[in-house]
Amino acid sequence: MLDPQITNDKPQGAAASLLNGLTVLEAFSVAKRSLLGVTEISELVGLHKSTVSRMLTGLDEAGYVQRDEDTGRYRLGLGMIGLAGPLLAELGVRRAALPHLEELTEATGETAAIAVWNGTNAIVVEQTASPHQVKHSAAIGTRYNKFASSSVRVFLAELPPEETDRLLAGRTVLREDYSGLEDPAHEQLAAVRDHGYAVNDGETTYEEYGVSAPVRDYRGEVVGCITASAPRSRVQYQKSQSMLREAVLQAAERVSTRLGSLPGETNPVH
Repeated sequence: MLDPQITNDKPQGAAASLLNGLTVLEAFSVAKRSLLGVTEISELVGLHKSTVSRMLTGLDEAGYVQRDEDTGRYRLGLGMIGLAGPLLAELGVRRAALPHLEELTEATGETAAIAVWNGTNAIVVEQTASPHQVKHSAAIGTRYNKFASSSVRVFLAELPPEETDRLLAGRTVLREDYSGLEDPAHEQLAAVRDHGYAVNDGETTYEEYGVSAPVRDYRGEVVGCITASAPRSRVQYQKSQSMLREAVLQAAERVSTRLGSLPGETNPVH
């Protein structure tokens, strides 16, 4: 008689526990809050509260989460740094970008970040925060999956149209008014390719302004995305849109050069 675990499509036993634990950890990046309670996580990931509580206890013992004694809620633990450290160390684009992110923040006074694409999300792998008290920032590991995000559009602009349609139709990338191939989404992505940058002028949240440009490697492939983010009110008051755009384009070009890209190099048209 066959082992039922072999014939069942759903993970069983240790495999199921591992996946549940990873799902609980992912809740912290989805929520974008540092402290989460058992009930909040349960609602975010669709697991029973008893399962979430059991997972958190084990993750706490392993150092991947830490329980806040005052509130009883949990935050990510230092063990996550050790787990992700080897991967981040291998991201050549991250190492190449860091000094130029620092220069970008110094030149603009705003938060600078670099993200990579995992096939469905733009993921922040490094950032330098604005020195202003009021600022926009994203912790390392933050994921973006909204079409309106400037970084997401930079990556989508490099994909074949049918792949973009698949992501939008399946709501892997979120866009409320998406309606298919004739949608202006493709026109927007064509403009990103033509101009070499994308702008988020209050489209994801009313308070945020962001501008992103692609980073290319020696093959001309987009391997990252430089973004400058700022409070929209400050950008409007200072009329700094063009300054931010030019600064981001220059930073992206410098990082691309460090990765072996030739000036003005682009991918073949899809």
